[in-house]
Amino acid sequence: MITNDVLRRVRYALQLNDTKMLAIFASVDNEMNVDFLHSIMAKEEAEGYVFCRDSVLSLFLDGLIYEKRGRKEGAVPAVLPAKAVLSNNDILRKLRIALNFKDEDMLNALKLANFPVSKGELSALFRKADHRNFKPCGDQLLRRFIDGITVQFRGTTPSTDAVEAE
Repeated sequence: MITNDVLRRVRYALQLNDTKMLAIFASVDNEMNVDFLHSIMAKEEAEGYVFCRDSVLSLFLDGLIYEKRGRKEGAVPAVLPAKAVLSNNDILRKLRIALNFKDEDMLNALKLANFPVSKGELSALFRKADHRNFKPCGDQLLRRFIDGITVQFRGTTPSTDAVEAE
């Protein structure tokens, strides 16, 4: 999934305004100005659009974890190396941690988005990549999970226009 889209969808699902978004970035020692935030939140074809690097999304998700769960003593935000890519599995894992979701919560969110998966399929997404039962998380599953948390937190089914407008 495009990192900008993940950022927009999570922001919409959790009802995060500019001030809250900037505070989340600041919690991981990443001072961001509002103009850059608007640039990475813009649609791909919009004027001023800037591609959101994986390292920026990773910092946001780590900041979201700190915001929702608190910061561990002595914890230093991990910066993704320059050429490293954040996989959908990593994004799903960080969202799970931030929202303090257990397996049942994850399955419920996917069910709310009309995308039911089994507990075994879900656990395969959180295995190490070299495990024989590891399963890569597809774009559709990640998108549907975010749709499910949108329904859970906002009480409405997300529409593409609403996500982009916010």
